[in-house]
Amino acid sequence: MAGPSGQAKFVEGNLFRHVSAMALTSSVGLMAVFVVDLINMLYISMLGQAELAAAIGYAGAILFFTTSFGIGMSIAVGALVARALGARDPVGARGRATTGLVLGFVFGSLFAAFVWLMLGPLVALLGATGRTAELAVDFLQIVIPSQPLLMVGMIGGAILRSHGDARAAMMATVWGALATAVLDPILIFGFGWELTGAALGSVAARVVIAVMALRPVVTTYGGFDRPTPGQVIADMGPIWAIAVPAILTQLATPVGQAFITRATSGYGEAAVAGMAIVGRLTPVAFGVIFALSGAMGPIIGQNFGAGRLDRVRRAFLDGLIFTGLVIALVSALLFALRAQIADAFQAEGLTRDIVYLFCGPLALLWFFNGMIFVGNAVCNNLGRPFWSTVVTWGRHTVGTIPLALWLGSIWGAQGVLIGQALGGVVFGLAAAWLALAAIRSPAVGLPRGPRPSTAPEAEPVASPGERRA
Repeated sequence: MAGPSGQAKFVEGNLFRHVSAMALTSSVGLMAVFVVDLINMLYISMLGQAELAAAIGYAGAILFFTTSFGIGMSIAVGALVARALGARDPVGARGRATTGLVLGFVFGSLFAAFVWLMLGPLVALLGATGRTAELAVDFLQIVIPSQPLLMVGMIGGAILRSHGDARAAMMATVWGALATAVLDPILIFGFGWELTGAALGSVAARVVIAVMALRPVVTTYGGFDRPTPGQVIADMGPIWAIAVPAILTQLATPVGQAFITRATSGYGEAAVAGMAIVGRLTPVAFGVIFALSGAMGPIIGQNFGAGRLDRVRRAFLDGLIFTGLVIALVSALLFALRAQIADAFQAEGLTRDIVYLFCGPLALLWFFNGMIFVGNAVCNNLGRPFWSTVVTWGRHTVGTIPLALWLGSIWGAQGVLIGQALGGVVFGLAAAWLALAAIRSPAVGLPRGPRPSTAPEAEPVASPGERRA
């Protein structure tokens, strides 16, 4: 892995192995974040109250929205740190990491505060009413203030992955999931706090994730600088150049999901509960695919920083091959275990039908969503982040709304889910085409070497592979 010396590990070696290792380890960490929500859903389902499960569904749509802000910031910080490491500029990498963490926490706090103040209207906008809406707001009022801590954990994990240390990034979120698994039954059942207990368990998990993500950055990879106004101003431009479109890209998914939740609410709480289960199964089942953007970012960033566009192209193709293999395996497992999954959530009637539909043929269509994630990783790290924004927003608006409304009018709640899945096909192909275009013509003016003021005193000796490059 890359250490404080700034050595970049991804500019040599088998790229499929790099993609597989980074994606698998990153996915464990990412899935651990979503497992926290899945555990909450399981425990709440055990209480046997439909309005509690529905409230978790509405709350999940809003938490997805706030979490996406953090994912966007982590993509930007990870891309810039990896690029600096590829150019053998460890001091510049540390400076970008520092500025990114500061900006992420400050603006993440402001964003979370705005969402907290708007919880009532946001929950109503999703279609929640009556007791269900009250429960959703109560849950979110406890959890939302902890979102900046989750953002810190995400940015810390991105910094670790940029150094090639996906295992440390993974363990931070694994510890958070373990904290939830231990605390949830105590708070929900032991103290009888039900939804409040689930919310407090989520807050505790976010604290653990933040601490465990920052600790190895400080102890192993040189930590952070003491931020100065000059440094923040100098690094703010490059960070926001990637962060703004990356955040916009990430926000498209919860916006699209919010529409699906709203459309589903017209078919009753059983339909909303089914969508809530699917919404929590999706990132756990396809966590490896969700992790691809973040996992491939350091690989692409380091090779781009080193001027190895041939390896960038190969990494993109290997990412698509890896996606196909994962989708085939996961889809087969979901189909084989669909009855057990539905039983675990005590799903009956329409709720069960929705779970079966997700675990059936629709799972295979996730390959095209995987194409979007891989394509976005390329565009974000080659200076074309707005291309990712266009594809993702297109996928979750014109690629979702018309089909969901049309098929929903024919097949009800199941039609909404089918329409959402079909929308990914065209935009998955578009993402792959744009990624190849970005590789052929990356954005100009990107920093590919040390900043003059922070250049190392003596350049490290190049490896044989670097001399060949």
